Amino acid sequence: MKINMTEGSISKSLLKMALPVMGTAFLQMAYNFIDMIWIGKNGSDSIAAVGSAGFYVWLSFAFINISQIGAQVKISQLVGAKKLKQAHEYVKNAIYLNTIIAIIFTGTMIIFRSSLIGFFRLGDANVINMASNYLLIISFGMIFNFTVPVLTSIFAGYGDTKTPFYINGVGLVVNMILDPLLIFGFGKIPALGVRGAAIATVIAQASVLIVFVIYILRGKTRISFKGLFNFPKFDIMKKIFVLGVPAGLQNGLFTVLTMIIARIVAEWGPMGIAVQKVGSQIESLSWMTALGFEVALSAFIGQNYGANKPDRVWKGYKVALVIMSGIGISTSLILYFGAEKLFRIFLQDPESVLNGVLYLKILAFSQIFMCFEIITSGAFNGLGKTKAPSVITTIFNFLRIPLALYLSREDVMGLNGIWWAITISSFFKGGVMVFWFIRLKKKWSFFEPLREN
Repeated sequence: MKINMTEGSISKSLLKMALPVMGTAFLQMAYNFIDMIWIGKNGSDSIAAVGSAGFYVWLSFAFINISQIGAQVKISQLVGAKKLKQAHEYVKNAIYLNTIIAIIFTGTMIIFRSSLIGFFRLGDANVINMASNYLLIISFGMIFNFTVPVLTSIFAGYGDTKTPFYINGVGLVVNMILDPLLIFGFGKIPALGVRGAAIATVIAQASVLIVFVIYILRGKTRISFKGLFNFPKFDIMKKIFVLGVPAGLQNGLFTVLTMIIARIVAEWGPMGIAVQKVGSQIESLSWMTALGFEVALSAFIGQNYGANKPDRVWKGYKVALVIMSGIGISTSLILYFGAEKLFRIFLQDPESVLNGVLYLKILAFSQIFMCFEIITSGAFNGLGKTKAPSVITTIFNFLRIPLALYLSREDVMGLNGIWWAITISSFFKGGVMVFWFIRLKKKWSFFEPLREN
């Protein structure tokens, strides 16, 4: 299904585009939820191990963003300008670039995994061993983790978000079946613990990629692999890289800073890491939704930018902002009033539950601002202005560290001070991001028809 977002009702176009993307985001969230539920049955040590190694999976998305964002922005703009031949060139070269980055990242994770896990100073030999094993297995499947999001974004750039939703659903089903079998064992299948969770994730992602490839090869879409094995066009790869790097740096710095936060949290032992890991998964109810809507808005704005329709760009942004406001407020209420019931799904020990409830209640205050930040970042990306959101996000993420160090002092707030540092920085990121985009809107002089050789 391809959606032409340059004509017709803005709200309908956005929702038709956004709902499947949001559904895909929920599938990813369900992946993580299922993993946490089954892993949580092994106790907080297992969650701490997966949580520590999982930061490097999260870091991989910074490198995925380079080809993902760059490709989606250019493809959506070219589709809007009805320059489909050029769009196909970006499909091929985005895949080339993504594969190169994936190989480099995979090698780094495998070679330096012990040092990478050692960064967190977990202080428990069993947790460290589980984390190292998890990271090793996940690294061997990293090529699937890299390729699936890029193909999903390429489809979105063409205005098709429903197909990736269905295809990603295959991975969820595979993961749901394999997780309990491999973690706890069944019949002749041994109980593999966190290694089983890693293997299940890799197989699920591989399944999704296989279905994507079959779908494209059967000619079910306007996207094709024709000429894929031709020599890369380095000028196109460079354009993708330049567009994607700011978003990649933003994501990467955010992950690194979050890892530093996790190191501070580790002072409270595996319990602190487990609370942060489970809490962030529950909180993903809003930010995964917002990230999904960000993809839709970026494609919408990209197509209308390519078609030289600035009024639809601005109206589309306002519609998206209203929708995400509702989602942010709703999530805040769910997190605040349902904190204990939500956290007990994953962990049962009293200390973890008590601290987990406080985490969710504190983070509940930041949800609408986080939604504003993410959706506005998508609006900037759609215009090809990927530097602005990176600057704003990076500044306030850096400020999060000294604030967390101060507020987490025993004579101030302790562990809860870290959660307040995250919430306070989110206030500023969301507010400044919206202000900057509104300010940009007043100067539409940059808005010219897309020119592409």
